[in-house]
Amino acid sequence: MKANQFVAGLLSAVLLASSSLMAHSIVGSGPGETSKKVVAKAVNYTVDTEQSSLTWNAKKVGGEHTGTLKLAKGQLTAEGNKLTAGNFVIDMTTIVDTDITNPSGNKRLTDHLKSEDFFSVEKNPTATFKITKVAPIASAKAGEPNHTVTGDLSIKGTTKSISFPAVVNVSGSRVEATGMATINRIDYDIKYRAAIIGTAADKIIDDTFTLNIKLVANKGDKLTAEKTK
Repeated sequence: MKANQFVAGLLSAVLLASSSLMAHSIVGSGPGETSKKVVAKAVNYTVDTEQSSLTWNAKKVGGEHTGTLKLAKGQLTAEGNKLTAGNFVIDMTTIVDTDITNPSGNKRLTDHLKSEDFFSVEKNPTATFKITKVAPIASAKAGEPNHTVTGDLSIKGTTKSISFPAVVNVSGSRVEATGMATINRIDYDIKYRAAIIGTAADKIIDDTFTLNIKLVANKGDKLTAEKTK
């Protein structure tokens, strides 16, 4: 009987010690320590300037114009399936109109857009956008914008923060992001035929224009730092 009690007591002690050890290993490796949750490493994706595109649209009284721009370079960063950062450079020398079919009329408008009245391309050959925040949109449906992208847009030496809805998809070795940003040209001192300077009502060009953005980026090198929290 005593032998049985001794064995039962020994087993209880072993089980108690084992439970204590397991609890300790879950909480941390030492007194006062807590376990660290490892977050996915940040991965760089290089923007494919050939597959990516920028399309602009500007309206005026009685009409509108549409055209394109090309990207010079860009990079997006993701952690797991989440876009976290990025930037791209726009080659302003590539601005063209696509709706005027008459060659001389098309060239006249394109040259005007490059002039001091608009983007002053000779002095400011590039524009840049740097992402500062990417926030998910709750309950977004498939194919609809699922994130709000915020970033600093620099045109003609002036930088302003803008936000726009975008469809973002991070999958394997590829990131795709599409969205339409509305840009107020007055913020960048582009005031040609703006109402603010007293332009005649029938000659006013809208203060805002839109930029449809499509970015396609492929996986690059992993960042060396691993984040934990």
